Amino acid sequence: MYQYHCLNPISPVGLELLNENYTKTEDMANAQAVLVRSAAMHDLEFSKELEAIARAGAGVNNIPLDRCAQEGIVVFNTPGANANGVKELVLAGMLLAARDVVGGIQWVKENGQEEAIAKMAEKQKKQYAGNELSGKKLGVIGLGAIGVKVANAATHLGMEVYGYDPYVSVKAAWELSRSIKHANSAEEIYANCDYITIHVPLMDSTKKMINEDALKQMKEGAVVLNFARDLLVDEEAMLTALKDKKVRKYVTDFPNPTVAGAEGVIVIPHLGASTEESEDNCARMAVEEVMDYLENGNIRNSVNYPNCDMGECHMPARVAVLHKNIKGIIGKYSAVMGDADINISDMTNKSRGDYAYSLLDLESPVTPEVVESLKAIPGVLKVRVIK
Repeated sequence: MYQYHCLNPISPVGLELLNENYTKTEDMANAQAVLVRSAAMHDLEFSKELEAIARAGAGVNNIPLDRCAQEGIVVFNTPGANANGVKELVLAGMLLAARDVVGGIQWVKENGQEEAIAKMAEKQKKQYAGNELSGKKLGVIGLGAIGVKVANAATHLGMEVYGYDPYVSVKAAWELSRSIKHANSAEEIYANCDYITIHVPLMDSTKKMINEDALKQMKEGAVVLNFARDLLVDEEAMLTALKDKKVRKYVTDFPNPTVAGAEGVIVIPHLGASTEESEDNCARMAVEEVMDYLENGNIRNSVNYPNCDMGECHMPARVAVLHKNIKGIIGKYSAVMGDADINISDMTNKSRGDYAYSLLDLESPVTPEVVESLKAIPGVLKVRVIK
């Protein structure tokens, strides 16, 4: 029997997947799994009962990843589950930047009581006319789940699309339309594209990647869209570029005092993944990841431990070991099993940075003494008996 705790409301579509082996607890200290959306977890204490945290969404800035890894807690996210919702809003952002729809609607609202509003509109509308997207060049930086969808959709709008991602996955490459042009660098995107949209994770290497230098390299009158993370853009530099007419519009999904109400900025109140469908998809994926980990020991879409999948266990026992990525540790597991006269029928070990994960299928059950022997090995962080 497993217990789970929800730090935020989680879509029932996901929770309904939990069977009779799962019960909800209001006390996080008793939970083996925590489901979360945006709640801040950095100041929370984690009990030794906690095995997994699943973020129903892509960003994990609200979770202390390194501390979780050190405590043997696997953190999951749900990449791609909200991709379509974000993609649609990016397309909407491009349209809002191309044609001043918001300004036109506001004008109509302000003049709604005028009897001659229809005649007035014919004279006024040229101020909001704008341009079409067809024939314009779009640069997509980051070809993950969202970037690929944005790039492919833009081709159907008649745009000439350039994509840049030095780490593009095989899966993304297969899904990418063959009409999309490969850019060799972000600088190539800056120099050639009328619209630039960024879809990269926030890391030290990407923080404020759209900075003064990047903005200077852009085409005169470019439009920049940011539906990924606010800190990817140096917003003070962006406001200067807007004032100098280097950038025509900046569209962001992240309101803050710097950009809210600023000239040339279209600020959307973080609506990217806020659709019913996205929330359902994220909840479903988060629950499935947690169930597979708790029941089978498999890791899929973790952000602090390596992915590892041995399917369902058909042997008498399966043990999972979360440990530091250090030399010689696998041999010590084998020695413990050999001393206990337990044969390892199958085994896999994966690493990710400083941390690693091992799954062992065994031909006989493990005893508490074997578990304690595994825990005593230097570098071992947690041992789980899956079966």
